Amino acid sequence: MIGVYTSSMDTDLPASGSRPQINQSGKAYRAVYELIRRRELRGGEVIIETKLADTLGLSRTPLREALQRLEGEGLIVKEAGRSFAVRHVDLAEYLHSLKVREILEGEAAALAAGQVPKGLLGDARAEIEALGDASGQHTYAHWQSDDHVHGLYIDACGNPILAKIIRSLRVTTRLFEVARLADRVAPDNAEHLAIIDALEAEEARRAKRAAQTHIRSLLRFSLKSVS
Repeated sequence: MIGVYTSSMDTDLPASGSRPQINQSGKAYRAVYELIRRRELRGGEVIIETKLADTLGLSRTPLREALQRLEGEGLIVKEAGRSFAVRHVDLAEYLHSLKVREILEGEAAALAAGQVPKGLLGDARAEIEALGDASGQHTYAHWQSDDHVHGLYIDACGNPILAKIIRSLRVTTRLFEVARLADRVAPDNAEHLAIIDALEAEEARRAKRAAQTHIRSLLRFSLKSVS
């Protein structure tokens, strides 16, 4: 599934003297991000800032900062009249993006074999094992685990341009994938563990194959879901 090892949701570190506002901005960011994940804010839906601020119990200033941050990450877009809307990703864009991810993430995983710190691999493995076969919820824990596993080889591939392109594609595919997350928890966990095993063994060809197998699994699942 669908980021980077260190989630941007965990980087709201306030500077001295600015803690309250930054914390409110971080709270707004996490809240809106979760609404998008749960599809309570759907692709193409215009965000009415006053209504959303009231719903979240926040002022418009931190909400506006959160929306600008989400725009920078590609999750929302600016509409005519300066309104924000959740970015819409259709099936065709999703499938095309997955095919490109299959190529690029396989390459990134191969390049990262032998470069990922053992401690990070162990942390990602423990996180997956803690998730178990949890299903039925669009949980932040599963998205975070997904980001961490893919981030292992994105961050360690040694090619910042390749990493940037993959992260952008992952934003696109995540916006489409959120509809049926519960059905992907168990297969994602198994496929993610295969990637970790290959990276831990420092076998480039095996890591490439594991990453590509995972992306192909997503593609097959998606086609089956819409058929």
